[in-house]
Amino acid sequence: MAAYAQVRALIAVRLSDMTDVTTSPLRQREAGEAQAARIGARVVGYATDLDVSATKTTPFERPELGDWLRRPDEFDVIIWWRLDRAVRSLADMEDLARWAKEHRKRIIFAEGAGGTLDLDMSSALGVGEIIVRLLAWAAQMEAQAIAERVSGARAALRAQGRWPGGIPPYGYRPVPRDGAPGLTLVPDPSAVSVLEQIMTELLDGAQPHTVAMELNAAGVRTPRDHDDVRRGKEPRGRTWVGTTVKSVVTSPTLLGYHVHQGKPVRDGNGRPVLAGPPIVERDKFEQVKAAVAELAAPERRERKDTNALLLGVAHCANCEGRMYMYGANSGKTVVYGCRALARGRKCETKASIRADWLDEWAETHFLQRVGAMPITRVVRHPGYDPGPELVELTDELRMHMAEQGRYKTPIGQQLWGERRDALELRVTELMETPRVEPREELIRTGETYGELWALADQAGRRRLLVDAGARVLVSASRGRGGRITRLDESRVSFQIGAHTDPEAEALDAIRREESE
Repeated sequence: MAAYAQVRALIAVRLSDMTDVTTSPLRQREAGEAQAARIGARVVGYATDLDVSATKTTPFERPELGDWLRRPDEFDVIIWWRLDRAVRSLADMEDLARWAKEHRKRIIFAEGAGGTLDLDMSSALGVGEIIVRLLAWAAQMEAQAIAERVSGARAALRAQGRWPGGIPPYGYRPVPRDGAPGLTLVPDPSAVSVLEQIMTELLDGAQPHTVAMELNAAGVRTPRDHDDVRRGKEPRGRTWVGTTVKSVVTSPTLLGYHVHQGKPVRDGNGRPVLAGPPIVERDKFEQVKAAVAELAAPERRERKDTNALLLGVAHCANCEGRMYMYGANSGKTVVYGCRALARGRKCETKASIRADWLDEWAETHFLQRVGAMPITRVVRHPGYDPGPELVELTDELRMHMAEQGRYKTPIGQQLWGERRDALELRVTELMETPRVEPREELIRTGETYGELWALADQAGRRRLLVDAGARVLVSASRGRGGRITRLDESRVSFQIGAHTDPEAEALDAIRREESE
């Protein structure tokens, strides 16, 4: 039986500058030894050329590697850490490939953008094909390097407060900086108007998906379509959804912050870097965030009976479940009915009633009770709690501290330390910042319920009823046949949760005004 001949590996190490730690000889040797172990080869030597430039010397001119290349019978494979450790020019690459092809050698580059490149020069591949493969692999490495440089350049621009390009955050548009290179962001009046409308609706208690429907009905362009028009492109007709509504009014970009991967970009002191002037003040921003959090609920499709005036107001007196609008008598009559069974509940005496009769009755009673009363709005001031940002910074600092060992060069260690100091400085500031307690403020709008009712559409009137705490209870019919021609008022009752005694409240309001 023939004896097994183990593959012999030569590991080539090159360094242009002895102070270059990131491509240290030890790292190159370890990478080469790992590849030798992978292919089951025995390391027969190391060609170590230090302080040797690949742009000034070919592989054959280097002291140690050149000597090994003149003794090709002593090894079967040459292993380099990366392609640039071997050659830096196309001509040198071609010469090395021809030499390896002539001597049937195997060449391995341990690391690169596409992983390990293993070329067996004893194969049927021609030199031209090998060069093409090498060039393609080198192009991958260059593409990766370019991507890293672009990413670094964009990060540097963000750190300077300059806009790095791309789709701007909704509410802003990029413009040239005054007397300085690059772009900055300024408020976009049309988008700011939409944002203010959205924030007002949400603060008034509207659900995000309802706001989205109103924006779509009004033909308001989505953020992406809005940017398409800004750049002179044809908008695709995208539609607003609840999640988009929430995201555009809760993004830190509204405060003028540069945001990268969902987090504010921070300067050397740990403070957020500004990309442009804020669109909203911090106080209102926190109000909107609190309102969105309070309204948070699973997104749902809009019901067909959304236009019902008493949706969320009319309830079955027996099971207290909501009543919904639907067609009865083959669609000839529109009614409010108890739909307990559809919700998986049981109601022994389900109520139903003609919708137009109940709408008219509820409107009359609502305006009689509170029509003359002034509307007040509760404005919630959430105050300021440094706790959330402190928690975020603590997590960020913890992750940063764990990365200390990754930085080998003095420059890397310096940058790591600067980032640590900035984060710790901001943590200290937040720990010394007192917490401002949230508070509520009751503000008169200057309008009465009756005045606003006259101006509102169906959805607006329903919101007035809900905000006032209106509740209509409907009992099941006690009739036994016969034609019903009008509402049986004994079956219905009207309650105003927010105003148990409207007349007394109105008198109290007058007394307070006269005593001021």
